[in-house]
Amino acid sequence: MTHEFKKIIKEYQLAKSSAIRCVLATVVDLDGSSYRRPGVRMLIREDDIMIGAVSGGCVEKEVLFQAQSVFEKNISKLMTYDGRYRLGCEGILYILLEPFAPSEEVISAFEETINTRKPFELRTAYQKEFGELKHFGTLISLDTETFPAYADTMEQPSALHFQQTMQPCKRLLIIGGEHDAVQLSHFALSMGWEVSVAVTPKEDKTKVDFPGVDQLFDYEPENLPTESIDANTAVILMTHSYVKDLKYLLVLKETKPMYFGLLGPLKRREKLLASLLEQDMDIDLEFIEKIHGPAGLNIGAETPQEIAISILSEILAVIRKTNPIMLKNKENRIHH
Repeated sequence: MTHEFKKIIKEYQLAKSSAIRCVLATVVDLDGSSYRRPGVRMLIREDDIMIGAVSGGCVEKEVLFQAQSVFEKNISKLMTYDGRYRLGCEGILYILLEPFAPSEEVISAFEETINTRKPFELRTAYQKEFGELKHFGTLISLDTETFPAYADTMEQPSALHFQQTMQPCKRLLIIGGEHDAVQLSHFALSMGWEVSVAVTPKEDKTKVDFPGVDQLFDYEPENLPTESIDANTAVILMTHSYVKDLKYLLVLKETKPMYFGLLGPLKRREKLLASLLEQDMDIDLEFIEKIHGPAGLNIGAETPQEIAISILSEILAVIRKTNPIMLKNKENRIHH
């Protein structure tokens, strides 16, 4: 959920530039089940604009109503929402509403943390009872320093705390510039992922061809900068060119992404990997074993959009170590 908090910070900056105050809503606890779990956040602006969501949509109106007293008094409060009678989720949400005004120092440190892809920590103090909670709120730990999300927020040693270590944003590197790559980038961006696309100079592509992507690598395969591929990066190789795919595999063989997908049928994959081994007999077999090809889950996908959904579904299943099944066949709870 790092991308959600990243968006909250961005939207707060926009509100601040217009002298609009903000309140942060955080689901800190839950009895039973709900659409979303503790740790989800949303930003409420003083002009009633809401960024993000803490549920499927039913809770937000109540959050907006309850936030008005926080705007009036600048004092945090704990609200509850019983979904057993209104949502059918059989759960009670505990939501802390707090004034939100991180300092410029916090914003600068946060942006540095995001850009250097370091984890950070959010710790929100609360009491599990409805009402005002003066000086309660969220502390943001960035690198070696801890900052309050609002100047009046203080440490609450005897309170309950919801604590999260937020990992760097998930990143997707798409190697290939055809129409299906555009669709895949679109869906990944809608999930809040950072997306980079790699093409070759002869393809004559620009960032305009991939709306919203964070970066376009326009290099020959052997010059692809691989240092950006870390443990929170997924790679999908989809150039539609056997020769290009082989060149990229030779460059990527030393990387360790959280997922590596290869587009194309099984026979093509076997031929590619055989050629790869011929050119480098010392290649780490673990790299080859972790290649998912053909990439994607078997959901009957046919169109580029459906194939994109299939690929992203497999990436999620792999990184979250989940065996995909129909939820109606899941015997225990959906969420752990």
